[in-house]
Amino acid sequence: MRPVRDRQDRQASVRPSSGREAGTRPARGRKAPARPAPGGKALVKRRFSTYALLSAGLVLVVLPFVWTLLTSFKPETEIRRTPPDLLPVRWTLANYGELLEKMNITQVFVNSAVVALATVAGNLLFCSMVGYAFAKLAFRGKNVLFALVLTQMALPAIVVMIPQFVLIAKLGLVNTFLGIILPGLVTPLGIFLMRQFIADIPDELIHAARVDGAREFRIFFRIVMPLCRPALATLGLITFLGSWNNFLWPAVVAQSEDMYTLPVALAIFNGYQGTQYGLLIAGAVVVVLPVLILFVFLQRFFTQGIASTGLK
Repeated sequence: MRPVRDRQDRQASVRPSSGREAGTRPARGRKAPARPAPGGKALVKRRFSTYALLSAGLVLVVLPFVWTLLTSFKPETEIRRTPPDLLPVRWTLANYGELLEKMNITQVFVNSAVVALATVAGNLLFCSMVGYAFAKLAFRGKNVLFALVLTQMALPAIVVMIPQFVLIAKLGLVNTFLGIILPGLVTPLGIFLMRQFIADIPDELIHAARVDGAREFRIFFRIVMPLCRPALATLGLITFLGSWNNFLWPAVVAQSEDMYTLPVALAIFNGYQGTQYGLLIAGAVVVVLPVLILFVFLQRFFTQGIASTGLK
């Protein structure tokens, strides 16, 4: 009996008598207090600073558009008031009504839409074809030709405008839609964008299609093009924006009122009627609104295309 009693005495001396004496073991039914994450306050401060900076940048970007939209509903006297008011004192649609009355806005809008949509369609097709050739096909002089394309990106548009106009005049395409559209059907930026995106497509997909007997056009339209949707959306938005806002080339080629695009018509209308800020601002809203609507629907593909082609 004595050895058993000695063992019990040793166990009693080791076992803690209370939760305090145990020290590290919390009482049953209670949770240990959560320790604050290291650097928690600093992280909150950094996030607050980042959000504040981004919010300030957002205000700086959005404020001119908001001011333009609100000013288009002001009468001419309020627009010329100093200092200007952000909100209209008297709301009016007279600027838009006068714009529709004095300028053939419907015809001009249709002209801009035809030119922009045709230019976008041409870039999506031809730039994708050229980009596929540079990315996946092997032929002599490929690197030299691609270097020439990159060189074209560095040239100002005004440098090639005179040769282009001489060529369009020789072809008899002055004052025609084809004359306005033709120089913009293929752009160096579009070729570079599509080439960079198509280069990331696995070569195994194309090799497998060739082994199955598919020709290059079928590979291009059935495999490559469906995988290029983010890049195509990015290229389409960039091309539409450039063509919709283009002023100089349509002003040179279009020589009659029935061929004017929106920027050209607004500039000429301003010259004939004098400076009427209400009409100009209303026209600017009409020009910008389709681009904003298009960007809202394609912004997800736009960011994916930019991130996938290294243009961050």
